[in-house]
Amino acid sequence: MTISRLFIYDGAAGNTKAFVDLETNEGVILKGFKLILGPTGLFVGAPSEKGKDGKWRESVIIPKEMRDDINRMVVGEYEKQRTGSSGSQLPADDGRDLPF
Repeated sequence: MTISRLFIYDGAAGNTKAFVDLETNEGVILKGFKLILGPTGLFVGAPSEKGKDGKWRESVIIPKEMRDDINRMVVGEYEKQRTGSSGSQLPADDGRDLPF
């Protein structure tokens, strides 16, 4: 699995730090992941939907081991881009594609 797009969101409100799209080894692109700053640090939230009861539920279920790998990969790439380190494999964001 690779990161196909990481859009750093510098919004003043909220704890969302980036929007992320992931690509599986088979070429399937999963859109709608978010990098969130929580009480214990950064973590990746899976795409979610609001239910009829008003509660948000994840629409993609990921095994714990894979979730840990995704967290490491996304947080690492986010930190690289925030510090300006070179070597990013992601395409440049031209600002035309909305993160949601």
